[in-house]
Amino acid sequence: MDTKTQSAYQEELQRLERTSAEIDRQLQRLQATPVYYGPDLAEQALEVAREQGRQNLSKAVEEPYFGRLDFQETGAAAAAPLYIGKAGVEDERTGQLLVIDWRAPVASLFYSFTGGLDAASYDSPDGLIAGLVYLKRNLVVRKQILQRVVDTYNRDEDSLAVGDEFLLYRLGENKDNKLRDIVSTIQAEQDRIIRAAKNTALIIQGVAGSGKTTVALHRLAFLLYQYREQIRAERMVIFAPNSMFLDYISGVLPELGVGNIQQTTFSDWVLDMLDQEVKLADPALTLQTWFAVGSKRPVVNNHAPGRFKGSIAFKQYLEDCLHRFEESYVPASDFLPWEGAKLPIATIREWFFVENKHYPLVKRRERVIARIKRWMEMQLDKIWEQSRKKELKKKASQRLRTYLTGWPEHTAFSFYKMLFSDTGRPTSLPAELLGQIPEAIVTASAKLFKKKEVQLEDLAPLLYIHTRLNGIASDRMFDHVVIDEAQDFSPFQVAVLDKYTRNRSFTILGDLSQGIHAYQGIIDWKEFSGLFKEEETGYFELERSYRSTVEIIQFANSVLKRGIDDPLLAVPVFRSGNKVRVLQTDAKGRLPLLKMALASLQEGTSSSTIAVVARTEKQANELHDALSEAGISTNLITAKQRVYRGGISVLPVYLTKGLEFDAVLLMDVTAQHYEATLIDAKLLYVGCTRALHELWLIVPGALSPLVDTEDSEIVTTDHSA
Repeated sequence: MDTKTQSAYQEELQRLERTSAEIDRQLQRLQATPVYYGPDLAEQALEVAREQGRQNLSKAVEEPYFGRLDFQETGAAAAAPLYIGKAGVEDERTGQLLVIDWRAPVASLFYSFTGGLDAASYDSPDGLIAGLVYLKRNLVVRKQILQRVVDTYNRDEDSLAVGDEFLLYRLGENKDNKLRDIVSTIQAEQDRIIRAAKNTALIIQGVAGSGKTTVALHRLAFLLYQYREQIRAERMVIFAPNSMFLDYISGVLPELGVGNIQQTTFSDWVLDMLDQEVKLADPALTLQTWFAVGSKRPVVNNHAPGRFKGSIAFKQYLEDCLHRFEESYVPASDFLPWEGAKLPIATIREWFFVENKHYPLVKRRERVIARIKRWMEMQLDKIWEQSRKKELKKKASQRLRTYLTGWPEHTAFSFYKMLFSDTGRPTSLPAELLGQIPEAIVTASAKLFKKKEVQLEDLAPLLYIHTRLNGIASDRMFDHVVIDEAQDFSPFQVAVLDKYTRNRSFTILGDLSQGIHAYQGIIDWKEFSGLFKEEETGYFELERSYRSTVEIIQFANSVLKRGIDDPLLAVPVFRSGNKVRVLQTDAKGRLPLLKMALASLQEGTSSSTIAVVARTEKQANELHDALSEAGISTNLITAKQRVYRGGISVLPVYLTKGLEFDAVLLMDVTAQHYEATLIDAKLLYVGCTRALHELWLIVPGALSPLVDTEDSEIVTTDHSA
């Protein structure tokens, strides 16, 4: 350590000791203060503030801050050192900010400033604040111990020579079994997304490893900080691709001091909204169809069930059906409770279509039926003879029940099911929609619906119908919605979520190059942006990949280029590692080679999490069983998995999306399993880009045409290896 570095370290060590002492003092005082449980509102408010203080200080006590920025505002006499951390801390005696919350406006300078002698600025509640940055310093503090001091900019030297050194240091760390926050390494392009305006449908195209999921989670924390008077954590939601992924990302928000945000999958949410009236058919049946080994790969087009039922055209079809249903909803005749009494149909229609028109259909029906019953009571009150009155009341009740049989009471499923039945399909569709539902879809759906089972693509239509029938309760509305892996969502899914989201406040993120569910998802982000007004949307691209080494990214890019026209390629951060290894063998050498590879990776220090990635779920099961018989402990990951355990995971390639591992072993990368097709290129790309440090391919046969051998190290062996 040179003299200059030693001086900086000592300076920061002294500052850390003072800051930690103040944090400890405040935390001890708050923890010693009894928690107030009484009825006094003022004391309750004070207790809320104290509890927030306890939480913030508990988070700051071991790692108070991670960065320092020396900034001199225009007109100020000198630069002031600003320390940035996960939670703000104020010196109670002087009122000085010891630590600035990373979400505060001035903290944006730490992320946006990339060097140079020109003035820097940030937006504050008082307007634009400009000034000069003199020093940008990254710090690593663990358990109140200063471990690392890295200057990424010094104005006196106008130097950014080690600007990426700290980032590379953090990226080189091994993964455990959870996603972690990135507050200390947020990059300028990521920070712009995090701090974007709330009432915007933000669409983020991010290559594999660009940190888009983590950025979205940090955006939630920022929105809660910036708009704390307007939004509530419990009214924010994250829609993830599966339950296991939710477990994988579960640690990020608590690390950022954010709790109570809803985290779910679209299917779980909709099934709950429908009160579990239907159940989801086994997703493996659909996935086996689309990811089967061999040449029988279905064509992705707009007549595929997922693409068709997920389209805005299908939404319009349902809207037309519901409109006609509403027009003919009430009975067609007068109500005659007994001889000589008549409630004209014109009156009933007036009650339904005029007086109660602002209510949803089910509520309108309830209110009008209640009105009919009140009318009956009023008519009966005019009759004084009790025996006669009792007789007419009984007759009126019977006739009302008969009358209401002509007034169908549908649930979302019963209405939807009717559209796919031989006898119930609408007969008066507009000309442009006649015959729009392909007969193959009608037949397949009707068969499934008999068991009260639906596919994923049926959920958005069902919820849309449910909403039209029942309306939306205020406590079901969201203040902000995050959709992860959004390329696998349909336009209809986003459109129905828009009904449940205030001010169209969305963060929609994904990667079109990872659209392995194109039979139900999108092929262009315009399919989503077209749902909103131009001024209501924002579009960002994240091209830099921070996850994998240069060698792995270049290899993965070559896979895309061999299977996709004009692919969206990742730009790697310069973090070099080993070449991708292609291990060629024969069928007998497949399992021995896998065991050897696992043993080799576990001997190193860079692979605490390893993924053995199969082409299909069936093959993953077989590999898991074979490894278990060999005494190798692994965790099998299936479509129904809800917990990610780390260690050695065995899983099909389609389930790796969103996850990352220190090392990845891709099994059976042969011409049979990965053809030169669009879907296979995307699948293989997804599998490759899960690896942080090591990527090995095991090839028992002819190598896939998607693999470029120039970007890899070829190792050939036989079954005796």
